[in-house]
Amino acid sequence: MKKLMKWGIIPFIVYAIMLYVYLWYIADSSLPQELIGTRADPHTFMTEKEIMLANEYSKLRNFFYFLSYPYEWFVYGAILFLGFSKTFQQWAEKITRFRILQAGIFIFWFSFWTTLAILPLKLFRYYFARQYQISIQPLPDWIQDQLISFWEGLVLLWIVIIVVYFLMSRFQKYWWIITWILFIPFVFFFMYIQPVLIDPLYNDFYPMKDKQLEEKILALASEVDVSADRVWEVNMSEKTNSINAYVTGVGGNSRIVLWDTLLQRLHEEEILFIMAHELGHYVLHHVTLGVTGYIVFSLGVFYLVYRLTKLMLKKWGRQMRIQRMEEFASLPILLLLISVILFAASPVTNYVSRHMEHTADVYAIELTGNQDAAIGAFQEITKAGLSEVNPPTLIKIFRYTHPPMVDRIHFIQNYTEETN
Repeated sequence: MKKLMKWGIIPFIVYAIMLYVYLWYIADSSLPQELIGTRADPHTFMTEKEIMLANEYSKLRNFFYFLSYPYEWFVYGAILFLGFSKTFQQWAEKITRFRILQAGIFIFWFSFWTTLAILPLKLFRYYFARQYQISIQPLPDWIQDQLISFWEGLVLLWIVIIVVYFLMSRFQKYWWIITWILFIPFVFFFMYIQPVLIDPLYNDFYPMKDKQLEEKILALASEVDVSADRVWEVNMSEKTNSINAYVTGVGGNSRIVLWDTLLQRLHEEEILFIMAHELGHYVLHHVTLGVTGYIVFSLGVFYLVYRLTKLMLKKWGRQMRIQRMEEFASLPILLLLISVILFAASPVTNYVSRHMEHTADVYAIELTGNQDAAIGAFQEITKAGLSEVNPPTLIKIFRYTHPPMVDRIHFIQNYTEETN
């Protein structure tokens, strides 16, 4: 326990204090002088109260985001070094001698205790989202979603570790590359089933009610050779005041989806611009490029996890009571390493994502020819989600998969001037 205090709890508390000081007293989110008074300036489309709430909520959201990663690593470390992971494995081994069932029992106890440990941070995020009226979801409904997420994650993780740990036991040196090869079809299979099996667990999807607007969206899709026979609406107004739209799935299960909050808050031309942006991702092959890049990147992740797991077991295996990588008790090591690697790589992956989003913006402007609708849509999205218009550089690098609104609106203004 002394080591846990020294290497875990105390550093985490120090980090949390430093993070708080940075976000509330050091980070600069002020607008560049040349953009003051332009349509990118929140004072031109938000009230003083909305700006104040957006600043407060952004700080809180960023605080919990940057707190959640090291907290998650701390939980995994505690489970490993306090011997809980090995205990979960022993419980499973006492109940049954069948390895598949042992995997399920281990995953249940591991998922249960990690979920319980991380629940306070989730509750804080939910509480503040309610306080700032971003979320309007009642607590019982939120708990229901958490339970669905728990069981969904448990089943998926059970399937994954059955395969991965079987490969570990048979191919100790090359399991990581065989796992990667099997990972490729799994990604496409999951993308295929997500719109019809996973997403409906959390929300109700139904054909779009406004048939005239649906015809215009389908005509826009047909204009750029995107095959679609209907637009789906999802009842997000029961949960949130934020607005969104997206194109999801692959093959015959691909869907154009609009949140009902977007339909309620945006004008028709603004909705068409948002859909043009989403269609742009398909036309510009962002889905293919993104999945390909993700698969290539995952090869490096699997290799690093393989090498670093061996090093960790060599150095701390006795303390963790884990002798071999193919023991189920080593799972927290794999998850810890994956989480750390993904976080470390997020500046690069976010940069690529922001570039794709920017090119989709350009495509949508060229397709619709309506810069005013684009600016109006971005302004309304900012207000609905209490988004930070000009986030500090560090926040942008680690968090933003889309360009900040100040960049998007400023670009559209310049684009208007250059093309008129």
